[in-house]
Amino acid sequence: MNYIEVDIKDFIATVTLKRPEAMNAFNYDMLVELGNVAEELRTNADVRVVVVTAAGDKAFSVGADLKERRGLTEQQVRRNVYKIGDVFNRIADLPQPTIAAINGYAFGGGMELLLACDFRVTSRQTKMGLTETSLAIIPGAGGTQRLPRIIGEAKAMELILTAKRFTGEEADRFGLITRLVEDSSQVVDGAKELAHEMLKNGPVAIQQAKFAIRQGMSVDMQTGLQIERKAYEVIIPTEDRVEALVAFQEKRAPEFKGK
Repeated sequence: MNYIEVDIKDFIATVTLKRPEAMNAFNYDMLVELGNVAEELRTNADVRVVVVTAAGDKAFSVGADLKERRGLTEQQVRRNVYKIGDVFNRIADLPQPTIAAINGYAFGGGMELLLACDFRVTSRQTKMGLTETSLAIIPGAGGTQRLPRIIGEAKAMELILTAKRFTGEEADRFGLITRLVEDSSQVVDGAKELAHEMLKNGPVAIQQAKFAIRQGMSVDMQTGLQIERKAYEVIIPTEDRVEALVAFQEKRAPEFKGK
């Protein structure tokens, strides 16, 4: 059974979680499939932006499949926790910009998936949260590390330790959301609008800028500046850099090829 659908059009890969009957909860097979999709997208030259969303009108994802979890041995639980963390790391490490189009509930692992993306688009009413402590566990797929880096340590600590559920509007105030739309039916369109704004720019430059930012955030300033310089050096011999200069001189829009 296919739990993940991928549609590639106009350099945008739309990745859809397809388990709406289970609120798009992650069972082991779904995680394996999502990890394989991430690896395929990594080297696909026809993909310049990735949008992650979900089927149905209720949930983006409510996290781990607790029905499956109840029947697992401790060893299998460890396997699943490792797998979900590994898969979300693969998504976070994609060279292309990633946008979560959050069309419904995002709890636990579902919220950790949107945290692994670079940008987040949702509606005012959407409910989300890292609710694991209410189940006597902790976020195990990056939530304790990514949320503080996005919204700050104190607020992240509060949200995780209280297992608070909050709305998209509240998340926007926390600084978690990139774009807020009025209705969940608009989130994919909102994500694609953001994608098209990036697609106007040089594909190699976009990837190198993302690389420099992501790598630089975990090191000191001087090391970060060296990372930036190396990323810039990758761009210098590209055809797109020359095309941008020629297009500027000719007063036309550049035609970038990602080379």
